[in-house]
Amino acid sequence: MKTMVLTGGGTAGHIYPLLAVKERVEKEYNFVYIGGSGMEQEIVRKEKNISFYQIPTVKLARNFTLKNLLIPFKLFSSIKKAKKLLRQIKPAVIFSKGGFVAMPVVLAAKSLGLPVVSHESDLTFGLANKIILKNCSVMCTTFKQTAEGKNKCIFTGQPIRKKVLNGDKNKIKNMAQFDKNLPCLLVVGGSLGANFINQKVWDNLETLTKKFNVVHIAGKQAKDNKHVCKNYLQVDYAENIGDFLAFADIVLSRAGSGAINEFLALRKPMLLIPLSKKCSRGDQIENAKLFEKQGLADMLQEEEYYDSALMAKLDNLVKNREKYRQNMKKMQPFDACEKILEQIKKVER
Repeated sequence: MKTMVLTGGGTAGHIYPLLAVKERVEKEYNFVYIGGSGMEQEIVRKEKNISFYQIPTVKLARNFTLKNLLIPFKLFSSIKKAKKLLRQIKPAVIFSKGGFVAMPVVLAAKSLGLPVVSHESDLTFGLANKIILKNCSVMCTTFKQTAEGKNKCIFTGQPIRKKVLNGDKNKIKNMAQFDKNLPCLLVVGGSLGANFINQKVWDNLETLTKKFNVVHIAGKQAKDNKHVCKNYLQVDYAENIGDFLAFADIVLSRAGSGAINEFLALRKPMLLIPLSKKCSRGDQIENAKLFEKQGLADMLQEEEYYDSALMAKLDNLVKNREKYRQNMKKMQPFDACEKILEQIKKVER
């Protein structure tokens, strides 16, 4: 049986799309995951039929720091370790989710002549994926606009796990004291949480819980800041995110591509508060603006935030949720996993 190497990590948005592709062809390949010391270890080691190997990873700091001067030496060490692993594993193909965790694996594969299919989730390329693009066989993209006019880029959409698409809302409705006459607002900060969104929800909890049943996935860093009240459920992390999404009527979230494309697939009207440019390259802002332009979401930037704007936009989302759902329904349905696997089959050894 052939072996496929999966690589990427740091956040769930990099990890779960890899596992979505894996679940489609588990009987056709042996799977090996090469990642860093982030949450990929915890997630992948719970999976069946996959081996995990850790390599040192290198991330470029956005602000100048003397640590950046050590990057070439650390990257060389990471590539060397990845190359040694790939020689031992002898994979037929590498599927990369991109980012700084995957970059040394892709560069090592290139030097060994191994085929790499990568995937870019966001509307625009980050630094790591710009480098990976030059060294992979094919770059799949979530957004059609990302692939246009670029060599090696193929529009495939975002791979989504079956358990996300087939959630059971009954597993959530009895987890707290909810009012069955109120719509459900699901608050998602991403796999690492979102302090800004968390705080705004807690600041407005009394008002929110009069209008909504609020299910709040606050992130593991918020476990010591628990809030308990009627019509409110706070959890640290949701491995069964599909169940929570099935329960939700509308969603308040960051604008990571993986998450918002899951909301789109399930036709969940969304209010997006993208990560500010102060602590990112602005990719979430671009994602949110595109979804807003297409009538799939509303957005509220951190710099423009005030409490009354949050409440007004949530009220509008509930009032017009059917319009948002109809816009989502018009989006071209396709099987992203199948499209990615077509590219993998074309280049594998």
